[in-house]
Formats: sequence, structure tokens, C-alpha cells
Amino acid sequence: MKLQPDFYIHKNTRKLARQLLGKFLCTNLHGIYTSGIITETEAYEGIHDKASHAYGKRLTNRTKTMYEKGGIAYIYLCYGLHTMFNVVTHEKDEPHAILVRGIKPVDGIEQMEKRRKMPVTKKGFSSGPGTVCKALGIEMNHNGIQLSGNKIWIEDRSFKIKRSQILVTKRIGIDYAGDDVHRLNRFVLTT
Repeated sequence: MKLQPDFYIHKNTRKLARQLLGKFLCTNLHGIYTSGIITETEAYEGIHDKASHAYGKRLTNRTKTMYEKGGIAYIYLCYGLHTMFNVVTHEKDEPHAILVRGIKPVDGIEQMEKRRKMPVTKKGFSSGPGTVCKALGIEMNHNGIQLSGNKIWIEDRSFKIKRSQILVTKRIGIDYAGDDVHRLNRFVLTT
């Protein structure tokens, strides 16, 4: 079942990042359907989180999507190379987002292999935020897309997860974030 728009309007971004584990990130782009189980997320908590693009009320052409009402995709280029997929959460003007860092491919594996130019069995196939977008065909022009539509969405297929299967750690690659580097905002499905 596709997640409803209200799911994304949540005051606790960390909790929502944890709840996304085990959900299915799906795409239907150019007539090609693909999906994968979300296995890793990171929460970015708005204007007070030094690791967030919106820290200090930063509002630019890049970050304006984060200020929209939750339930849309915030997609950006990292280092000008890697496309990153984020879920915008909270109410309008509360710029919180969740980075999807990893998936386990499920549907459309052959198409994902073509996009990645490697077999799904290769280590790191879709265990990094840039590789998630490549495998699922997500591009910059999908920035701002509603996650309740028919191009990119998230489904709950009742995939059960035990608390013991979730690893909670610091986020990766945010050394610039001062004390906020220590926030336990990364969630990993371990099995």
C-alpha cells in the first residue's frame, strides 16, 4: 500500500527515518518499474541541524524544496556528481528531510543492472545514496515530485522489522557539522 501524504507530516524526523526502514522505494519512469527495500536512512533536522542544507534558515534555489510541505522528494547533486534522494518531512516552512542511503533491490533487477552497468550481486550495488538513485533511475528533474504520485513513491508491504535488526549510528560524511556530527540520526537495517 502506498504511503499516504499524512505519513510524511511528522514532528519527529528521527522516528520517521527509522519507520522508513523496510518500506519499498518504487519508481515507474519511462515505463520501467523498479523497487527496493529501504535499508539505510539519515535524518536531517531543519534549521538547527548544522548538517542540514537548511541550517541557519538557509533558503536557496537548492534548498527551497526542503521548505515545502512533507511528502515530496528533495533531490540534489553531491559534489556535482552523485544524485541524492531525500524525503521531505514536516509542515511547510519546517525544512526537515530524510536521506535514503541504501536499498535492497526487489523489482526490476535486470533494469537496475543495466542502469548500474554491473550485476546486483556486486558489493555496493545500491548501498550508497548515489547508487540508490542510479539503480532506481531517479534524476535531478524529479526534485519536488509528490511521493503520492505514480512516478516515485514509497510503499508499506508489511515487511516486519525487529528492533534488534536496526543499527543506530552517527551520520556519515558530515565532518563540517560541529557538535551535530554526534547526533545518532543514521538508521541501518542489519539483516
